Amino acid sequence: MLWFFCPANQIAQMIQERTVSAVEVLEAHLTQISKHNAKLNAICTLDEEGARQQAKLADEALAKGENWGMLHGFPITIKDIFESSELRTTAGYKLLKDYIPQQDATAVARLRAAGAIILGKTNPAELAGDFQSKNNLFPASTILGT
Repeated sequence: MLWFFCPANQIAQMIQERTVSAVEVLEAHLTQISKHNAKLNAICTLDEEGARQQAKLADEALAKGENWGMLHGFPITIKDIFESSELRTTAGYKLLKDYIPQQDATAVARLRAAGAIILGKTNPAELAGDFQSKNNLFPASTILGT
């Protein structure tokens, strides 16, 4: 599984060339998240089932000769300050703890249009007001070993 440590563009190319499947890439990411996120608190919202469904569809599309774009089937997380349809967006702010947007932010829409699979949201500073991930909804992110 040395491919796991390759740059994103190389992994995306490997998915498109069917050297590795989108499902395999996703499962490798989910394994790392389950192994480390309890300590890191990096991912505040995880959409395992939605991402698994999209990865399966990505592999099926490639088998039919369809290509969704340069990030076809590549799993990605986005900061929890960017709205994402059907996925909670809190901006680390208590009043938004259950907010599910109707549409994607432009950056998220462009990632999806390029074929990326939104795996989840990463822990933000409250209302993006700091560079640290301090907010009143989730534990602060940490660095391994600290």
